[in-house]
Amino acid sequence: MTGTGAAKAKWAAPIVVTVVALDQATKWVVQTTMELHDRIGVLGDAIRLTYIRNPGAAFGIHAGSNSRLIFLGISIVALGILAGLYRYTAAGDRLRLISISLIAGGAIGNIIDRLGSAAGVVDFVDVGLGDLRWPVFNVADVAVTTGAIVLALSLWREDRRLDGSG
Repeated sequence: MTGTGAAKAKWAAPIVVTVVALDQATKWVVQTTMELHDRIGVLGDAIRLTYIRNPGAAFGIHAGSNSRLIFLGISIVALGILAGLYRYTAAGDRLRLISISLIAGGAIGNIIDRLGSAAGVVDFVDVGLGDLRWPVFNVADVAVTTGAIVLALSLWREDRRLDGSG
């Protein structure tokens, strides 16, 4: 890998590897120190660790009894689309490279879970107050969501620049 490819990989590879490693390490800690459905308060009731298995997608989205396979397929297709987007992203567009890398790392982290267990993805971050709670999620979900927001901003910024309005 030389020139442009090496410059892009310099940004992308460490982010993807870090996201996957952090995601898998946190899931391993949860699985080896907690029983399924255990809850541990981290910041009172506002933030707690709750170990669940999610056969669906991020934040509890389900697609019926075949959720695991459907979302595995969607994740693999998404990685293909991200690879194409990565290929056509300029080496100097760091914001876009970072966003693609965050999404890819998160997708890979959850693909590893889907391939490893029919029970689905390990989720454990539980945020809310009382009965008003966000669906339980994991590090990979945070990376995908953050990357998607940053990618949308990057594309919006580019669109404004091309329109001459930004």
